[in-house]
Amino acid sequence: MQQEDRNRAGRKLLTAARIAARRLPDGLPPVLYLTDPSRTPDPATTVAQLPAGWGVVYRHFGHARITDTAIRITEAARKSHVRVLIANDPHLAAAVGADGVHWPFAHRHEAKRWRGRFALMTASAHSLKQLQQLQDTGVDAALLSTAFPSRSPSAGAPLGPVRFRAIARRATIAVYALGGLTAGTAAMLAPVAGIAAIDGIETVFGPRT
Repeated sequence: MQQEDRNRAGRKLLTAARIAARRLPDGLPPVLYLTDPSRTPDPATTVAQLPAGWGVVYRHFGHARITDTAIRITEAARKSHVRVLIANDPHLAAAVGADGVHWPFAHRHEAKRWRGRFALMTASAHSLKQLQQLQDTGVDAALLSTAFPSRSPSAGAPLGPVRFRAIARRATIAVYALGGLTAGTAAMLAPVAGIAAIDGIETVFGPRT
């Protein structure tokens, strides 16, 4: 991506983030950057470039040097005033001083055991029913996917903007949109949800190639 295109995309993401922040409860980041072992090779460098108040979810499955990477991400996040969540690993989150944990839906009940230990916890969801099932688990927000077509191997059929907005408006828990979120698509869902993305953030704030 050329620098002019990066700047333009960055402005669009910042605008969407401001809109999303009005929808989310106080204390929740408007944007969450999700790491991926193959798609985000240097996540700490990207985290260092994120705007203050945003967040990162470190997903370490299949990653080499997990603890070292978690420490680098957390140190970069502290300097940038970015919130850090560790996916499905409360012990690592506690060890590196992360802000919280992101739970897969299947592990949602574990969140209750760690309530009070962390400032922020999120969980995955893929439907309105699953959002409702997260209501009493102690998590602060849900990452609802798949919003738009995504190249993630685990992505399901996209909900699309109309259906996503309808589900998000009926949810009684704060919602982030995940899957295919880019500078171009984020604005379509920012009025009803926070933004969670991998490539859409990596291409704008990641290392230049």
